[in-house]
Amino acid sequence: MKIQSLVMAGLATLLAPTLAFAHPHIFAEARLEIVSDETGGIGELRNVWRFDELFSASVVLDFDKNANATLDPDELKEVGQTVLESLAEYNYYTSISDNGKSVKVSRPDSITVDYKDNQLLMMFAVKPAETMPLKGKLSFGVYDPTMYTAMDFPTDEDLSVVGEKIEACQHQVVRPDPDEVLAENKDTLTDAFWNDPTGTDTSKLFATRIEITC
Repeated sequence: MKIQSLVMAGLATLLAPTLAFAHPHIFAEARLEIVSDETGGIGELRNVWRFDELFSASVVLDFDKNANATLDPDELKEVGQTVLESLAEYNYYTSISDNGKSVKVSRPDSITVDYKDNQLLMMFAVKPAETMPLKGKLSFGVYDPTMYTAMDFPTDEDLSVVGEKIEACQHQVVRPDPDEVLAENKDTLTDAFWNDPTGTDTSKLFATRIEITC
């Protein structure tokens, strides 16, 4: 099953009769840098994703055309292009909030892929689709809205800010408590799920994020 199929398969988990059946099948450790530009706004978000060995092995099986048990440069490039196209409709797993307003990201120029120590790595940068000045309360995170992929930030240092202007702002990493999220949103989540199983976007409530106040 190619990456595009795996991504689309994530939608099926949301069609299960209860929220409890929606759970991740792919696991990745993430690193995110929020970079300010010279104009005093958000310049780009730099991502590094390291996937679990099981999923990485499945990608090797799908894209290893010469059967040498690894991924050569041309095969890595094909993986990157597949992901570039597949994740467009999911905003590249990027969550941005500008003073409460959701902001989309522009399509990245490319996604660089590597395969080291039996794990797949993906590196790319995205830019907000609209101007984002460093003003008020901003929030940034990475999560899969289909719940099929679990994006984990192992340490708070894996969510960071880069640039003199943004470093002057207050910033903190927020890791929501799952029990508290469920308790606070139980009725809302249940109603939303039955009304629109594919549109609840429940995983956003549980996603780790960095909040910046300027």
